[in-house]
Amino acid sequence: MARASIDLLFLPISGDLEYLTGIPRREPSFGNVSYRHGWLAGAFLRLGRDPIVVLPRMITEFELPAGASGDVVIVNETDDGDAILTQTAKAIGPVKSLAVGARTWAETLIHLREALHDPLLSNADDLIGPLRQIKAPDEMERMTAAARIVDQAMAVVGPQVRPGVTEAELAAQVGLEMSRRGSRVESFDTGIISTGRLDQRDAGTRLTNQPIRAGTSVSFDFGAVVDGYCSDFGRTIFVGEPDAEFSRVYQFVIESQSAGITAARPGVTAAAVDRASRQVIEAAGYGKWFRHRTGHSIGLDVHEYPFISEEDQTPLQPGMTFTIEPSIFWPGHVGARIEDVVVCEPSGARKLTTYSAALVIND
Repeated sequence: MARASIDLLFLPISGDLEYLTGIPRREPSFGNVSYRHGWLAGAFLRLGRDPIVVLPRMITEFELPAGASGDVVIVNETDDGDAILTQTAKAIGPVKSLAVGARTWAETLIHLREALHDPLLSNADDLIGPLRQIKAPDEMERMTAAARIVDQAMAVVGPQVRPGVTEAELAAQVGLEMSRRGSRVESFDTGIISTGRLDQRDAGTRLTNQPIRAGTSVSFDFGAVVDGYCSDFGRTIFVGEPDAEFSRVYQFVIESQSAGITAARPGVTAAAVDRASRQVIEAAGYGKWFRHRTGHSIGLDVHEYPFISEEDQTPLQPGMTFTIEPSIFWPGHVGARIEDVVVCEPSGARKLTTYSAALVIND
């Protein structure tokens, strides 16, 4: 903050706030979950002083951890939220420059600008992102535990991929197995996708009640959460006897991931890792059907910066954690993907997940 001439930092309840203060996020939900004065929920961080945490009463009743440091301002349902924000602004003092978390509600920003007399605004991601990119040893322990959970869940659910079971049933079993092993919640919506020559099914439809059929490949995409830290994992199982094209495509995907992992060394850019992975599939003639980025960083959020993508010129550093997840999805023809979280180390990249990448064929 001092180097960037930032007087004040405001963070809503988010991965950034949890990283800096320990104030946890609740589990994500499909729709918006809010309270009266929910727009005020967050913390003001000041140079050389304790944070000021402002929270609706309902959050402090059930979600504020014991022993949270700093001043806590509780906003009751019948309070005047704007008046409390104005009082807080006076206690903070003059603010010329304000950095806000990138996922701050627009409603919050409107009130902040008025209470703080329209300070110069900047994106707090520029300050916090570089801190979060490099994982400390205790963070690596949590991420390794989250990776272990998905390995174990796949070992149980994989043999259940047979004709007649539905994608939704498999997804429910994935969630159950992760929960049994200590995952707080799924790190994102589980995707299970059966594709092949039987129809024009594409990867965008991640989960249906359609029964699995022989002659299709079934791709998994799921993750666990341990103490706030995420994993992200993918494998593909073929049901029945795979044809020659699928066998070739699966091998191309494996080779693509291997090339990306081999390239992921300190000093190499994220874009260069994407290029190393992508060129394997392009050389095989399937470049058109490798339709997304090679990966993304991961930690307290399942998608973090930098992205392992053609536009991202961020040099990798030891301690960065990210996915390598090449795929080929060609509707009406073939579908295959693999995904692992890896950590960049001084000597290269190492997988956190240990589940085999060998092709699994279920009758």
